[in-house]
Amino acid sequence: MSIIVQKYGGTSVADKDRLFNVARRVKEYYTKGNKVVVVVSAQGDTTDDLIEKAKEINESPSKREMDVLLNTGEQISMSLLAMALEKLNCPVISLTGWQVGIRTNSQHGNARIKRVDSERILRELDQNKIVIVAGFQGVNRYDDITTLGRGGSDTTAVAIAAAIHADLCQIYTDVSGVYTCDPRIVPDATQLSDITFDEMIELASLGAQVLHNRSVELAKKFNINLEVLSSFEEKPGTIVKGDHSVEKMLVRGIARDNDVARITLKNIDDTPGKAFVVFSLLSKKNINVDIILQSLGRNGKQDITFTVPESMLESAVQILNDEIKLVGAEEIVYDKDVSKVSAVGAGMASNPGVAADMFEALYNADINIQMISTSEIKISVLVKQEDADAAVRAIHDKFGLADI
Repeated sequence: MSIIVQKYGGTSVADKDRLFNVARRVKEYYTKGNKVVVVVSAQGDTTDDLIEKAKEINESPSKREMDVLLNTGEQISMSLLAMALEKLNCPVISLTGWQVGIRTNSQHGNARIKRVDSERILRELDQNKIVIVAGFQGVNRYDDITTLGRGGSDTTAVAIAAAIHADLCQIYTDVSGVYTCDPRIVPDATQLSDITFDEMIELASLGAQVLHNRSVELAKKFNINLEVLSSFEEKPGTIVKGDHSVEKMLVRGIARDNDVARITLKNIDDTPGKAFVVFSLLSKKNINVDIILQSLGRNGKQDITFTVPESMLESAVQILNDEIKLVGAEEIVYDKDVSKVSAVGAGMASNPGVAADMFEALYNADINIQMISTSEIKISVLVKQEDADAAVRAIHDKFGLADI
C-alpha cells in the first residue's frame, strides 16, 4: 500500500465529463489498495471570472477580501469531485485548506505555507476514505483565509505530500509532461523522461508554466517523488528528481517569459550606495528585480537598468518617481515590449561553450540581445517581444533538442 497525492488543474476538472474522468482515475488508484489524497484547482476560468465579478463591484478591493472570494473556486471543485466519487461508490470526504490545517503567513494573494497539520488527513485516510483537498488556500495566524498565488495548488499538493510522508506526488495537467520548450512555439519539442529539481526550478521561474517554482523548491527540500503527467492521456510523464541519476545533457529546456519590463534610471551620480537605495526601495514593496546592468553614462554618471515583472511595472515606476531625489536619477524610462528567453541545463556547469553557441544562434536569426544574465545552469537574454518566439526556435534548434 502506498500513499499517493494527486493534483488536478483547472482544465482537468473543467466540466462534468472531465470531473468523472478524474474520479475514475482516482478510483483506479484507490481500488489498487493505495491511500489517495487529491488536490484540486478551480474549474476552468473560474478564478478569472471571480476576479471580473470583483471588479464590477470595486476596482480596487482589499487583498483580504479577494482571498475570501477566490478561495471559493477550489471549494466548488472539491465538492463536485467528491460527489462524482460518491456516484462511483467510493468513500470520500472533501476538505478546505483550513480544515486540513494549512497554515500560512499573512501575505494575502501570495501567501507562503508555514506548516501543514497532517492529523485530519491521516485520520480520514485511516478510515479508508479518499481525501479531496481544495488547493491554493490556507489560513493565517488570525484564521483569515489566504491564497497562495499563481500555481498555488501545485504547492498545496507538494506540501501535503511532505507532511504525510507520501510515497508519490503526481501533478496532472493538460500536457503529458515537461517538454524541452513550449510545443505551441516549437511543434517538435520533445518530452523529457526526467529532469532535475534545479533545472525544473529554473524553468518554472523563467516562464515555463507546467509547474510552479515554489512547489518544486518544496519537493527538493523534502525529496518528494514528483511526477508530471497528463490527466487526458494514459502515457508516462516526466519524473522530477535529484540530479544523482539524471544524465546531464548540455541544455535541457528553453523557456520564454513575456511578463517582463525593463526600467532604466539615467544619469545617476557615480557614488557608492546608489544601487542599494534603488533596490531597497523596490524590495520594501515586494517588487522582484531580475536582470541588472550598471554602466557608465555621459559626464562620468551612471545608468542602472534592470527588469521587473510587467505586472509590477506601474508600481515600480511610481515608487521610483516618488523618491527620485533620493534615487538621484535625471530620468526614468521603461519598455514593456521585451521578453526574456532562457536556456537551462545542468550540463552548462562544466561546458563553457554554451553561451557562445546560444549567442551565435541569435546572431544567425538576426535577433538583437539587450541584456544578459547567467547562473551555473541558466543563460537568460532580454530581446524584443516580437522576436521572442523566433529566439526560442533558434536556440532549440541550435542545441538539437528536437532529437534527444
